[in-house]
Amino acid sequence: MKTIVLTGGGTAGHVTPNIALIPKLKADGWDIKYIGSKKGIEKELIEKENIPYYSISSGKLRRYFTLENVKDPFKVIYGFVEAHKTLLKLKPQVVFSKGGYVSVPVVLAAKMLNIPVIIHESDITPGLANKIASKGAKKICVNFPETLKYVGSKGVLTGTPIREELFKGSKSKGQQICNFFDGKPIMLVMGGSLGSVKVNVALRDSLNELLKTFNVVHICGKGNVNVSYNMKGYKQFEYVGTELCDIFAATDIMLSRAGANALAEIVALNIPNVLIPLSRQASRGDQILNAASMENQGYSEVIQEEQLTTDILLKTINKVYVNRDFYKNTMRQNQSNNGTKNVMRVIQEVSNKKK
Repeated sequence: MKTIVLTGGGTAGHVTPNIALIPKLKADGWDIKYIGSKKGIEKELIEKENIPYYSISSGKLRRYFTLENVKDPFKVIYGFVEAHKTLLKLKPQVVFSKGGYVSVPVVLAAKMLNIPVIIHESDITPGLANKIASKGAKKICVNFPETLKYVGSKGVLTGTPIREELFKGSKSKGQQICNFFDGKPIMLVMGGSLGSVKVNVALRDSLNELLKTFNVVHICGKGNVNVSYNMKGYKQFEYVGTELCDIFAATDIMLSRAGANALAEIVALNIPNVLIPLSRQASRGDQILNAASMENQGYSEVIQEEQLTTDILLKTINKVYVNRDFYKNTMRQNQSNNGTKNVMRVIQEVSNKKK
């Protein structure tokens, strides 16, 4: 049986595309193993999938000074030794890395052992971990066409693997979950796994007007449900798990941050949308670039956080909803919106070349 090692972690965004690949890899006859950190979110998520999990030490890669920077190089070196031993034991035909700091020692150890490595980069510009790891990669799968200029001849435009269950939602179940039965179009609002204070505030300030046209389902993040906004047509959740596919199926328009995985799901599901990217003050600016690409490709309208007002939000949402068929049709023409199939093709090509 062919063996593949998956790696990546630190945030759910570095794990969920790997999880999306697991059913396809199993169907294709792969024996799947996972190398991740000892305490990262990836450990819990992968063990739920009943995939053998191997822990290594990992040090965070920072662009700023802290005393932790003194310790972390030693953690990375020790993680490299552990990854090297694990890969020698597992003897995989290929390593697939979704990034995050835990992936660096795995990729570098694989390169030393002449094991082919495929990296996936979700954002337009590669993060620090993937910049380092790219030197050991045979192929670099990317989510945006603009990324190809940053990764050179190794780059392949594949899109991002999407969990298959997201395509199997029931519109009627989604309406039932939210208790929306009056026939109004449904707007889904997501601010990321922790929620977004600015998106939440702007939305709630606009509710009186929005609810004249839409039912609004708001995934607002842990601790962010506000009972003072218990209004007809407005449903709040801290977090949504398996029901998300049904809510997606019922969604007519979406208001979202611009994290790469969320955008991949939006495009794959052809959901008309308004994006409010995280500002440069709170990030390295990757969401701003991601959102700009979505807008340039005709998939989205974008409001920068600094320009966010109730009036602009309402006008932009109305514009997208009125022209929703244009955005849907443009996204349907995207050749990279089947990221799972495209990445599987690259895995097959790279593993076959090693034979």
